[in-house]
Amino acid sequence: MRLSPPAVKLLSTIALPLVLTACGPTPTKSAAPAAQAAASSPVATKADASSPVATKAAGPNAGLPTGTQLKALLAPASFFPSGFDIDSAGSRDTGDTYIQPTAAEVPTPDCTRLGGTSWTGITGITGVSFAQNDYVNKNTSAEIAQEIDVYQGTTAQTVLGALGKLALACPSFADAQTSSKTKVTETSLAGLGDEAYTITVTDSAWQNGDTLIAARVGTSVVTVLANDGSDNGAATAKKLSSQLVSGLKAKA
Repeated sequence: MRLSPPAVKLLSTIALPLVLTACGPTPTKSAAPAAQAAASSPVATKADASSPVATKAAGPNAGLPTGTQLKALLAPASFFPSGFDIDSAGSRDTGDTYIQPTAAEVPTPDCTRLGGTSWTGITGITGVSFAQNDYVNKNTSAEIAQEIDVYQGTTAQTVLGALGKLALACPSFADAQTSSKTKVTETSLAGLGDEAYTITVTDSAWQNGDTLIAARVGTSVVTVLANDGSDNGAATAKKLSSQLVSGLKAKA
């Protein structure tokens, strides 16, 4: 946790061989590119919001959950510690329609975006549906964020492959709030989904570091960020990602 409230920033991928997907990070908690695309995309396809898995979609979106369905899988307010309230500006999803997936090359990543939510945006790839929100403790500035993105075909595997190389691309970055240098480390995480990685961001100028976890369940990618407690948010990030993964498996 920083000395001042963390800015909402996203990542761009550096030196990662492949371009990946996410709901589209923004420097502030305004509507994400994916959310904007959902409203205007002519190819958006209506899905059955009442069933656990979208069944009315045709083609590459067949069987993929919509944003509405993913939103129902996010951890509820009761999951979060006392003192944490949802940040309405950071709550977004693609609703009952699918959006057009995109893949943009990101030759030089903005590593500072590892200090914010929607950090999968570092990959440059957007999926066809997503849901996300974050909870903030106004007294301590601690933040806990959760997101689920869904991709066509094998794109989710590509996304996780790139996210698993972030520490190589961004071993450190300068924190604009404290004018200090962070340290980024990453390890694979066994037993969570089909594959998973844990990223830890620390800085001697911060009161606490950040823990980011990315896990894949089939065509879905779960990402979380936490910086509460005295362990860089590690315990909360693991607990939250485990709950999201379990929810996706139950609906598979």
